[in-house]
Order: sequence, then structure tokens, then C-alpha cells
Amino acid sequence: MSGGRKALDAGIETGMPAPRSYLEELFSLEGMTAAVVGATGALGGAAAQCLGQAGATVLVLGRNAQHAAARIAAIEAAGGHAEFLPLDATSGEAWADLAARLRREGRRVDILVNAAGINAPTPFLDIDDDEWDRIFDVNLRSVRLGCQAIGRMMLERGAPGSIINVASLSGIVPLSRVYTYAASKAAVINLTLNLAREWASQGIRVNALSPGFFPTEQNRRVLTPDRVEKIMQHTPMHRFGEPHELHGAILLLASPRAGSFLTGHNLVVDGGFMAMTI
Repeated sequence: MSGGRKALDAGIETGMPAPRSYLEELFSLEGMTAAVVGATGALGGAAAQCLGQAGATVLVLGRNAQHAAARIAAIEAAGGHAEFLPLDATSGEAWADLAARLRREGRRVDILVNAAGINAPTPFLDIDDDEWDRIFDVNLRSVRLGCQAIGRMMLERGAPGSIINVASLSGIVPLSRVYTYAASKAAVINLTLNLAREWASQGIRVNALSPGFFPTEQNRRVLTPDRVEKIMQHTPMHRFGEPHELHGAILLLASPRAGSFLTGHNLVVDGGFMAMTI
């Protein structure tokens, strides 16, 4: 008899849940609602997809209804449920309107994922105010506004909630050619830790997720052949990440059971990049 079969039989004999039901209990998001900013992008899309497949109703927040429709179709094709709610994530007024709508409709948000992000490969001395402000608006202002609007709703309910802010390796260690992006993501990590400390006693968990190198439309401009070679030399797994490889980390941070004692953490998913020194 195999070890797996023995474990399963032992579980049945002792009244313990079978492995599948145990995993479903640990990670299922049935009956929950997850709001995802940046769900039409690669990494935000990965979050929306796995949250939907885990049973959450996914609110796809953004400005492009056409792109949102494609994401919703993918979630529903996998058996999930999702809907589009228009939002300019950099607008405080837009967030206030969204929160008012959710309250008016008697709806709640159990999970918030802030995954909007833009980048630019501008040399440091050529960065101007417009670029700096534009990147900080999308990468940091949207996180601050989302945490304020949805965090306030979570606190009002007095029920557990999870906020996941997508940061980056560049917010931890200096990476060339992404000066403004890196500065904005460092601020996201710092804000995350502060909010985790502030809201932990009220049941709101706040964590950051820092992906390593996952090729997306926004970073392909900086992935020149010489840069790719350097990245591979510094990544023990010697490859880029795939969006679906973020699913496990996202579910851990989102689940009120699997991640119940996890807050104020920056979870790095990088193929070993941070482990490499010389």
C-alpha cells in the first residue's frame, strides 16, 4: 500500500478530513468578494484568475471595459464569477464613488488586490516631473487610495479582510534603468508594513507581494538581450516566472484560514534571485 493511500485511510479512520476537502477548507474563498485593481494586466490578471477559481466573486476594477471583458470571460470559463466596475484608480473621487456604490448595494469586499503598475526605462538624469508623477500616481497613489476606500469599508464591517499590494524586487534592491518605478515600489512596501501594524488588531491583514522577473507588456522595453543575460545569471532557476506561478502566493495571502497569522509580510516570488550574491 502506498504512503499516500495509508495516509488517506488513516484520515478516514480517525475522522480527519480527506486531503482534497482539507485543502479546499484551507484555501477556498467561496462566498467572498475580491476587488482587483490592474486585473487586465499580466500579474493583476493572475490574481483575478486564481481568486475567481478559488470561489471568490471578482470585481475587475479599471478603465478599459473591453480589456476587462476578456479577463471576465477567462475567469468565467474556468468556473468563476466576475464583473466589471469602472474605476480610475488614481482618482480619489472615483474611489469614493465606488465605495458609495458598494455600500448602497449592500456589498462588501473581503479581499483587495492593488496591482496597477507602469514603468519607464528613462536614464536618471532625463527623468522629468511628468514621468515621475505619472508613475507614482499609478504605482503608489492608487494603492493609497484603494487602501483608504476599501480599508475603511473593511473596518466598518468589523470582519476579517485581506489587502495585497503588489510591489517588486526593485523595491527591495536597486535595479538599474527603473529608477522611478523602483522608488514607487519601495514606498508601496513601506506603506504596506505601516498599515499591517495599524490594522492588525482589527482583523485586517495587509501584505505585499514582490514578483521577480515576469515579462509583461510594461517591462519588455527594459528587457534588452544584455539585460536578460544578466538576469538569468543572477536567477538560480535560470528562467523568467510565469503569471500562474503567483497563484499559490496570492491564495496564501488572501485566504483567511491559510494566511490567518500572516500580516506585514513582503512575499518574494523570484526564482531565487534574492538568494544570489556572487
